Amino acid sequence: MYNNEAKFSLWCDFIEREFVDTGLKDMLKKGIINGATSNPAIFKSAFSSGKAYSSSIQSATRRHPKDIYELLATQDIKMAACAMLRNFANDDDGYISIEVDPNLSSDAQASIAEGIRLYNSIKMPNVMIKIPATKEGFAAMSALMAEGISVNATLIFSPEQAQGCLDAFKEGAEIYAKRYPHTPLPKGVISIFVSRFDRLLDIKMAEKNLPTAQIGIMNATKIYHIIKDENLPNVRALFASTGVKGGELRADHYVRELMFENSINTAPLDTITEFIKHEASLKTPSSKENVEAFFGVVKNAGIDMQVVYKELLNDGLKAFVVAFDEILASLK
Repeated sequence: MYNNEAKFSLWCDFIEREFVDTGLKDMLKKGIINGATSNPAIFKSAFSSGKAYSSSIQSATRRHPKDIYELLATQDIKMAACAMLRNFANDDDGYISIEVDPNLSSDAQASIAEGIRLYNSIKMPNVMIKIPATKEGFAAMSALMAEGISVNATLIFSPEQAQGCLDAFKEGAEIYAKRYPHTPLPKGVISIFVSRFDRLLDIKMAEKNLPTAQIGIMNATKIYHIIKDENLPNVRALFASTGVKGGELRADHYVRELMFENSINTAPLDTITEFIKHEASLKTPSSKENVEAFFGVVKNAGIDMQVVYKELLNDGLKAFVVAFDEILASLK
């Protein structure tokens, strides 16, 4: 754990075969990170540029593109899970996530079936199945956790989504605990997306003479309080989308500003490289009252957060679908 006293974890938001054998293991050994995440966009970049995949792709040309994708992705996930098994055994996170086909985000039963199949094919206890936080996704999260499978709830933008995840995790964990009362509960993380708010709204915020590079942090803080208040022993807040686009902010801005107790931050490699250059200290989250006051000002400025939440979720789902479909097209 990056900061054991505060239970603050730093995970790497990147997976690529050659990196797992070199950079990932080195960062784990040095105690810089203690977990990792993946998504369709990351795999798209890895498969298109990584030389390590060429022979596997060529030898599997007669297979369906999705079968090839799953073969490559699950191999990488298993390698990463093996590299982090010591962390997992020491109760120091050690998780790696793999996402179900984002085209299934509106199909709970198909998401459940694929999540179980992916988990069983990897056969590692420290794998999390990543599920988008849609209505159908909540049902899938609950079902997977009831089966003892850890879950990464992704694309969380709104407090309502976070509460839906918490309800699903609680329901699934209760079912699992009744079945297996003397075993540890599967873990859940709620991946709160941060920087996309600022990229969408900073121009409008500046026009209204409101602070920029803050709305994503304040929204994440609001959701962090919701998760903390629920106090589920097997669930933590995970801050995602913490990379910085452009040069106005330092690369590790969203990691430093969200270094909250008992939380996780998953960040791109360049963000982590910048973060570890200088000592960082734990942050005290803004109070609930301050957060509510902030969003009162935002509302008075004419920004409808419900509209923003819907737009960002739709954009996030579309982006993952596009990346996934482009992977399959490249593997035909």
